[in-house]
Amino acid sequence: MALNLRQKQTNCIIRMLNLNQSPNSNGTGNEEVYKVLIFDKFCRDILSPLIHIKDLRKHGVTLYFIIDKERQTIPDVPAVYFVQPTQSNIQRIVLDASRSLYESFHLNFSSSLPRPLLEDLASGTLKTDSVQRISKVFDQYLEFVTLEDNLFSLAQPSCYVQLNDPSAGDQEIEEIIEKVVSGLFCVLATLAVVPIIRCPKDGPAEMVARALDLRLRDHLISKNNLFSEGGNLGSSFQRPVLCIFDRNFELSVGIEHDFKYRPLVHDLLGLKLNAVSVKGEKGGSRSYELDGSDPFWVANGNLEFPEVAVEIETQLGKYKKDVDEVNRRTGGHEGAEFDGTDLIGNTKHLMNAVNSLPELTERKQVIDKHTNIATVLLGEIKERSLDSYAKKENDMLTKGGIDRNELLSVLRGKGTKTDKLRFAIIYLLSTETTPQSEVEAVEAALREAEVDTCAFQYVKKIKSLNVSLASANSASKSNIVDWAEKLYGQSLNAVTAGVKNLLSSDRQLALTRTVEALMEGRPVPETETYHFFDPRSPKASSNAVSNHLKGPFKEAIVFMIGGGNYVEYGGLQEFASRQQPAKHIIYGTTEVLTGIEFVDQLSILGQKMGYGSTVTPPSN
Repeated sequence: MALNLRQKQTNCIIRMLNLNQSPNSNGTGNEEVYKVLIFDKFCRDILSPLIHIKDLRKHGVTLYFIIDKERQTIPDVPAVYFVQPTQSNIQRIVLDASRSLYESFHLNFSSSLPRPLLEDLASGTLKTDSVQRISKVFDQYLEFVTLEDNLFSLAQPSCYVQLNDPSAGDQEIEEIIEKVVSGLFCVLATLAVVPIIRCPKDGPAEMVARALDLRLRDHLISKNNLFSEGGNLGSSFQRPVLCIFDRNFELSVGIEHDFKYRPLVHDLLGLKLNAVSVKGEKGGSRSYELDGSDPFWVANGNLEFPEVAVEIETQLGKYKKDVDEVNRRTGGHEGAEFDGTDLIGNTKHLMNAVNSLPELTERKQVIDKHTNIATVLLGEIKERSLDSYAKKENDMLTKGGIDRNELLSVLRGKGTKTDKLRFAIIYLLSTETTPQSEVEAVEAALREAEVDTCAFQYVKKIKSLNVSLASANSASKSNIVDWAEKLYGQSLNAVTAGVKNLLSSDRQLALTRTVEALMEGRPVPETETYHFFDPRSPKASSNAVSNHLKGPFKEAIVFMIGGGNYVEYGGLQEFASRQQPAKHIIYGTTEVLTGIEFVDQLSILGQKMGYGSTVTPPSN
């Protein structure tokens, strides 16, 4: 039974909507109970990719509201609350109960409700004499957004900036790590699995892995733990491996232009919660959903854009052929004698035609949707020469460099300011050594194009730090580390991608290669220093790793701290499907970022380092 996060989270939500009773065989509650649903903005985003408005009605939800909006009293109706456990939400629930807005309150918190807040809820409802209205309080452990069967986000913004901010104190870092651990715990609780945890040494990945290991150990001691069904020894052979990384592991993937369909839609159209808005020919915009219910999106999301255009043409051709076939069958024969047998035959064809109409209509809608999306993408690609950016960045990362004239011609050519900035940063990351004169020429070209170079300066500084670390002797190395860690937070894990990617001509992401090695359980230089945590093992024996826990693994959860993207997700899914037998990989991240959004975070860090904008000098 493969891990299906989307299905399991959906099941939890359906159960919650049915007042935390198991739904019957047709997926609805045992008795028809009409109710209202109250959520906060975060929980609305959890629900949005999983359950549509028509599905809410199926589960008896007649009305739904945001918690902090003013609402009218609806007597004789139970209310299902689905909110984060925060002080403001607790105060609002107490207020709603004191005003008797609903007959009964079924409270569901997206993660565990801390004791102080539970006490606030109890004392608040006692004071207002409304405690009898609170029917049940549930910790749902659902504080993550599942976008696809194998893709989730903790929806925790700006983690990269927070973890790499040179001014961040230990307490702030610990709070962020705790938030990430809490989100990952929710994912594992929903899947009901206790994984083997692997991560590189040092940095945020190790901090999260250690804290998660501790959290799982503490939880497994309790009698009513959320993982008891996975407690028998036999299941330990089937446990997944959880591989934790942080964004500095391979910085380039968060920045580069990619030419595959899914990353392009995300990068250019801002795919958010599986929906995009596309401008129509007449100026208006249309909103489209792109999720598991769209067969074209599922089948072609990982293809290069030109292949997608061909596939749209192919699907359109098939559709027209099928429509012609229906018309031909139902059209009868001109001038033919009309007798009873013909009538029976024709009726049969008409029935078939009527039955095939909904399917044909649906196919046409999907084709039209992707034709519109592809047309808008093509316009952007041509206007900004994005095919050239994607190819040249890929070449740089594969070959470890680019001809100087070619480099400068791109920076002086088509493309937005951010396109040029991203290209320049990829140039920095792809080369082992960058000649000073070349870097200055790049900076000059960026200034000429009026590009803010904060992000470029920040990456340049990180890179020079890494070079200093690599070449320093052990005595001075510790000084550099001390100095750099004070200044740059966790940034010392930044990797020059070019060196890693020289290993394969058909460029495979470092993340995919590392996950492959960890799933195989084979010793390779890149992963031999990786930490190993088994929350189910006795603490003392955690270093003595039994062989069957080292792999091979059929299933993995790969988690990226500081922002993930559709490029890495696609790379992992491709790898998993190529294996014999196929492996199963879930990819998760603190937030799903476009290249533009990630470069914005690098710019913020550049500003924090004192690299003010080089475009608009500060006014006197």
